[in-house]
Amino acid sequence: MLSLAFSAGMLGIEGYVVRVEADSSPGTPSFSIIGLPDRALGEARERVRAAIFNSGFAYPAGRLLVNLSPADVRKAGPAFDLAIALSLLAIDEQVDRAALREYLALGELALDGGLRAGSGILPMVLGARAAGFTKLIVAQANAAEAALVGGMEIHAVPTLQDAVSVVLGQGAKWRHCSGTPAFEPADELVHGDLADVRGQSGAKRALEIAAAGGHNLLFLGPPGCGKTMLARRLPSILPPMSLGEALEVTKIYSVAGLLGAHAGVVRARPFRFPHHTISQIALVGGGALAKPGEISLATNGILFLDELPEFSRHAIEVLRQPIEEGTVTIARSAGTFTYPARFQLVASMNPCPCGYRGTRTGHCRCDDATVAKYVGRLSGPLLDRIDLQIDIARVPFDEMTRMDDAERSAAIRARVVAARERQRARFADAAIACNAEIPGSAVRRWCLLDDAAMRVLAQASQKRRFSARALDRIARTARTIADLADSDAIRSEHVAEAIQYRSLERLDGRAA
Repeated sequence: MLSLAFSAGMLGIEGYVVRVEADSSPGTPSFSIIGLPDRALGEARERVRAAIFNSGFAYPAGRLLVNLSPADVRKAGPAFDLAIALSLLAIDEQVDRAALREYLALGELALDGGLRAGSGILPMVLGARAAGFTKLIVAQANAAEAALVGGMEIHAVPTLQDAVSVVLGQGAKWRHCSGTPAFEPADELVHGDLADVRGQSGAKRALEIAAAGGHNLLFLGPPGCGKTMLARRLPSILPPMSLGEALEVTKIYSVAGLLGAHAGVVRARPFRFPHHTISQIALVGGGALAKPGEISLATNGILFLDELPEFSRHAIEVLRQPIEEGTVTIARSAGTFTYPARFQLVASMNPCPCGYRGTRTGHCRCDDATVAKYVGRLSGPLLDRIDLQIDIARVPFDEMTRMDDAERSAAIRARVVAARERQRARFADAAIACNAEIPGSAVRRWCLLDDAAMRVLAQASQKRRFSARALDRIARTARTIADLADSDAIRSEHVAEAIQYRSLERLDGRAA
């Protein structure tokens, strides 16, 4: 006797439909699962058997075989438990076989027949909808996440018994109709207001430019000058996420298992702050199950790397390709997975290992060779990809104790949003979100410099030997500065300001 149910699996962050084919034949009782199951899925045999017995159903007799198709794609995780149990119950018609084929079932079974929440529900439901399914059975704890996908009839059930009732047409009380999720961007001031930061007008200006154009940013300064405080307040001046951006972030967080039991749309832009001991795999993604890493979890948000030279060079050097492409591709024996990685890199570092080189507030204990070795942990190609390199100092006492009000994040954010609107209109016919994403082939089109601006750039390049990539990034930064000034033309003063933000020569004599 043969029965068929449907479930879903994951390839990277994309969901796909899996056919769960169950067959019973005469012989010594046994239960096998084929179709490249992983260890967690192989253990489903025991979970499913106990859940069926403890839910009051009869367990099919004979040799049981479950095939997960497509058979050439490795299946991982316990989300197939519910579909396997329903397909076994359909063998001897405890479940209507014809009705079962209309549903896609997702959920991990407990031994008592309860359904537990799983990760990756959102992308799997998206994959089910793309394949033409409109009816879904999920664990009750995953109802809010599944409901984010419109056009689906969702049955969120607590037990296997209730799932069977749904297939038999008796589960109306568990039915939910999904629709377009209500979305209201989060209040980003939870990270703090820029008005809290005393002084540092140059660093605040750099933050505004970075936010307006999506540019990468590096703060260079001694301990206690406010590098981390400034970086933490960048979200407060970024434009709010659109619904599309929020759903993309939610999808990634769902795959990573970072959504709560009653998850809705992620409303705040990600702000990821990994420790410098992080491994390359944790930063970029991968592992046995090829999970997304920190750079993917920071998509549409910020990846903050504090004390950048302290990170493993192997870890931070792999950031070069994702910064350029906006994606990261991970090849494993189970397959090749591509994750989004459109993050804004914000980093900080000291001028030397002790932190006091070139300052008047402390005595530097580092010689030139030590400083060169310290800064040498950052390669030229990586620094080329950081548009704004800001040298900041500690705030003087009189400026720290001034009582006048500083400009609040709301005012700065209004200018940033206006600049982003100019960019949105400019790139209406191109797949570009902000100035930092302008491809190298289009820089001359979108960042056209007049004669005076070109002379300023030529003089600086002759003196400081900018690379071709650095020249392109200066042009993009100048385009953003012009947008903040509500100017269609990129003038010489815009280019001159952009050039000021690309310098680490005082550390090691190297041009950016």
